[in-house]
Amino acid sequence: MLHHLQRRFPDGAERAPPEPIARVVGMIARLFGGESVDFLGVKLALDGAAPFEREVYREALAIPCGETRTYGELAAAIGSPGAARAVGRALGRNPIPIIIPCHRIVAADGRSGGFSAPGGVSTKMRLLQIERARRGAEPTLFDDLGWATAPGA
Repeated sequence: MLHHLQRRFPDGAERAPPEPIARVVGMIARLFGGESVDFLGVKLALDGAAPFEREVYREALAIPCGETRTYGELAAAIGSPGAARAVGRALGRNPIPIIIPCHRIVAADGRSGGFSAPGGVSTKMRLLQIERARRGAEPTLFDDLGWATAPGA
C-alpha cells in the first residue's frame, strides 16, 4: 500500500481535500463535537445502490440529529410496510455511514439493531450518545443514562 502511495504521490506532499470534501469533514467534526448537523444538502454519489436502497438512504437522511426511527417506521415511510428486514439489509450496505445516518435506525423492541460501520454496535451507541438521541418522541426517565445503559439497550 505504501509503495502504491509513493508512486502516486512521489513528492510526498499532503494536499488539502477538495472543498466539498473538506466541508463534509468539517460537518462530521462538528457532529462529533456534539453539534446538531444535517447532511441533507450534501451531494452523494449513490450510483452503485439499488433503487430500494436509495429510497432507504434518502429517508434515513431526513431523520433529524438526535432522533431515531425503527426499521419498520422507515419501511412504512418509503411505502414498503412490512419490509423492515429489507431496510436493515439496505442499511447494512450503506456506503457512507454517519453521512447517511443509519445509526439513527433502531429495532422495534428498543434494542440497537445492527451497525456495519467499523466498531459495530458500540460505534452506533456512541454516535447516539453524542447526538443525545432519544428512543422516542417523548422524554423518558432514562434519557440521561445513555444508550448503552438504559433499559432496552
